[in-house]
Amino acid sequence: SPAQCRAARGLLDWSQQTLAEHAGVGVVTIRQLEGENQQPRRATLSVVRGALERAGVEFIDENGGGLGVRLREPVSGKIRGMNRS
Repeated sequence: SPAQCRAARGLLDWSQQTLAEHAGVGVVTIRQLEGENQQPRRATLSVVRGALERAGVEFIDENGGGLGVRLREPVSGKIRGMNRS
């Protein structure tokens, strides 16, 4: 979800630009995804989710407690805040 994407970036201390670079998409695509105004394509969701998961984010499904994200393990300095702008 858009909220999960924003939360995941926050956990990683990544800017929209950094996420875009890791996902191989444009920063405008990330802005649109997080803006909740448009339904993103499945391919876009897949590459963005993949980039976040490779960085250590785990997506939590709605199990009665609501959607969420968390880090699988501590994030190394090499990933956390990388290329922040």
